[in-house]
Formats: sequence, structure tokens, C-alpha cells
Amino acid sequence: MPIELEPETGKKLVASIKRYFAEHMEEEIGDLKAGLLLDFCLREIGPCIYNQAISDAQVFMQEKVVDLDISLYEPEFGYWTDAP
Repeated sequence: MPIELEPETGKKLVASIKRYFAEHMEEEIGDLKAGLLLDFCLREIGPCIYNQAISDAQVFMQEKVVDLDISLYEPEFGYWTDAP
């Protein structure tokens, strides 16, 4: 599943890449080069980050599911034990 960005997010990222090059690489690049770099990052690096995020979320959810019986346990047949 390819990673797709909202158009506004893509524009902001292209602007950020251009600024990074200007400030840290002391080189001006245009929208085309910044967009190509963004596309490369999304296709080459993005899946690694995405897959790690999914893995982290799975571990988190599995830990929560394991705790369900402890944190949400409700004793059964408690009416008569609580009655005066």
C-alpha cells in the first residue's frame, strides 16, 4: 500500500525540504527537486517508518488486551454478598 499524503501536507513538506537545503546544505533547490526527494523518501524510507509504527501499535494493543481481564474484571454473583 503506497503512502499517500494530503496535497496540503505535500506542499508543506516540499517547502520544508527547500528550507532545509537552504539552511543546512547552503544550496537552493526548486519545487521539482524537493518534490522528487519527497517522493523518494516516501517510497524508500516511508514504508520502514510505517511498518515500525504498525509494529509498535500492535505491541501496545497486545499489552492492553492482556490486561483486559485484570483491569476490567467484574466479580460475578455479587448481589447477595453486597446486600445488608
